[in-house]
Amino acid sequence: MSVVGVRRGQPGKEVLLSGNEAIARGAVEAGVQVAAAYPGSPSSEVLGTLGQVGDQFGLYAEWSVNEKVAVEVAAAASFAGLRSMTIMKPDGMNVALDFITAVSYSGCKGGMVVVLGDDPGAHSSSKEEDSRFLIRTAHLPILEPADAQEAKDMVKLAFKLSEKLKQPVVVRAVTRICHASGNVLIDAVAEQRRVPQVTPEDRFVTMAVFHDAQERKLEAAAQWAAKSGINSYEGRENAKTIIIADGPSYRYAREAVALLGLGNQVGILKLGMTWPLDEGILLKHLRKTHQVIFAEEIEPFTEGNVKALAAQHWGELGSLAFFGRESGHVVGRPNRSIGELDPDILTSVLEQVLGIPTRKRAKDYGSEARDLLPETMPKRELSFCAGCPHRASFWALQCALELDGRNGFVLGDIGCYTMGLGRTGYHMLKTVHCMGASVGLAGGFGKLRDFGFEQPTISVVGDSTFYHAVIPALINAKYNNSNFLTVVLDNGTTAMTGHQPHPGTGKTATGAPATRVGIEEVVGGLGISVFAHDPYDIEGTMRLVFDLLQQEGPRVLILRRDCALIAAKQAKKPRVYVDQKKCIGEDCGCNGFCSRVFGCPANIWEPEVGRARIDEAVCSGCGVCSSLCPQEAILVEEVV
Repeated sequence: MSVVGVRRGQPGKEVLLSGNEAIARGAVEAGVQVAAAYPGSPSSEVLGTLGQVGDQFGLYAEWSVNEKVAVEVAAAASFAGLRSMTIMKPDGMNVALDFITAVSYSGCKGGMVVVLGDDPGAHSSSKEEDSRFLIRTAHLPILEPADAQEAKDMVKLAFKLSEKLKQPVVVRAVTRICHASGNVLIDAVAEQRRVPQVTPEDRFVTMAVFHDAQERKLEAAAQWAAKSGINSYEGRENAKTIIIADGPSYRYAREAVALLGLGNQVGILKLGMTWPLDEGILLKHLRKTHQVIFAEEIEPFTEGNVKALAAQHWGELGSLAFFGRESGHVVGRPNRSIGELDPDILTSVLEQVLGIPTRKRAKDYGSEARDLLPETMPKRELSFCAGCPHRASFWALQCALELDGRNGFVLGDIGCYTMGLGRTGYHMLKTVHCMGASVGLAGGFGKLRDFGFEQPTISVVGDSTFYHAVIPALINAKYNNSNFLTVVLDNGTTAMTGHQPHPGTGKTATGAPATRVGIEEVVGGLGISVFAHDPYDIEGTMRLVFDLLQQEGPRVLILRRDCALIAAKQAKKPRVYVDQKKCIGEDCGCNGFCSRVFGCPANIWEPEVGRARIDEAVCSGCGVCSSLCPQEAILVEEVV
């Protein structure tokens, strides 16, 4: 992450920033004083960047325990008159929606911006969700940047609009904005520091009577959009075909039009604000055109809204043909109306709609591309990192359940350990839904004994997930005396989203020391039995899990070992190697057990010689595989 440009960028100079860094810089330039978030890709780096520059620019940055709390922290700052920001992904929007819909009613005072990082294509998510539908339900304006420069600029506009409307404003940046980089022109940082104060006249209350005020604020937002120039048109004024595009889809549309040489034939209507609709600019161009193509990600949000607008004015618009997700013309890579767009997809749509002969790739394109790949490129599957303690934990859970013999099963959750669905976790997980759901589900299974249910149930969560969403489910389990085991895989960080701290790490978003909230203390305070063990001790872990499966009521086991990536940075790693004289491969019947079953990417089985070896460049040196080798052929030695 290049924070230097955010920290030292000089006004009038261009710097290379990712979209997330540009969003952070925009907040700094706007004078943000409080920012709160829970980490979640693709938006994690916004708060991470603000945390690193907080001391320099006099702002408070917080990794909150979950997204609902983060929005409430930001709202408190806004109620006191400060500019504030909260950042999340769609899953976090779901968690925070209760309060977001409430603060939309009550309004705010200082500018309050909600940054949403949607993930078309689900690059780093368990599901693909278009958050715009929920934002519309919350009656909040939506701004959508098309590149890093707009990401910075729109954040600043969002703060101004928020204070004009006395309403939070959402900036939606999808993965290709958050993680892509571009040149950004730096502006001066706001020097004025506001003093927080809640006056006797201030009151922020959610009441149904304010619903009318919500609608009037949206009308004011639409009027602002019409005057601000945030929505714009380019191309032939009376083009028979126009593309209505937003976010990075606008860039894809421009590239597709240029590739086909249609600049004098096809117009592009760019929507910087996708909700509420700027009806004026839309009706102006709908009156002049015959065909409309929608370029947006993920769902047909703008498409549906524009069609509804056209239906209201059908008498004055004449005959219009619409092509988009709903019509089946704009399709993603899986050949369905889901996923990301790209210039190739929009090029194909234009060819289809305009009847242009389809451009075809050379017949040997595929073979040439394959020839460029190195023959020695190793085959890798999605798996735990080499040395990840979760691999050992899942192995111990599997062995204990087999020993128990009652067809017990494991309920999964959101995090690195979600990969327990695949070979690297021995295909153990029966469910994966959302953060904390495994414990709630286990609590439900744990009350089915009266109906004849006898299978042991294990819920698996991470340490960050524990603080985020597990505690209410554990309280419920204690209150209702539900029978199940929760295993907390504590690797000392929020690993999957970039190693952000959480309440159990003893550090804040800025790296400063903080009061550590121990998992044992929290669970013990609920009156629930809690145990801790090192998952690298596979035999001991297996026996402990087995014993806990024989007990009754809710109980918690913490399997604690630092994330392998962090551990490797903090100390020299031991050398792990295979003694080829001891490894008899197929002759001992293991057939590459260390590679084939245990699934570590550093363990390589070479069937042509019937032996195992270790890729030392990948190996983290944990040595867990050595405890599973039947011939004791895998050895560990300390590096001096």
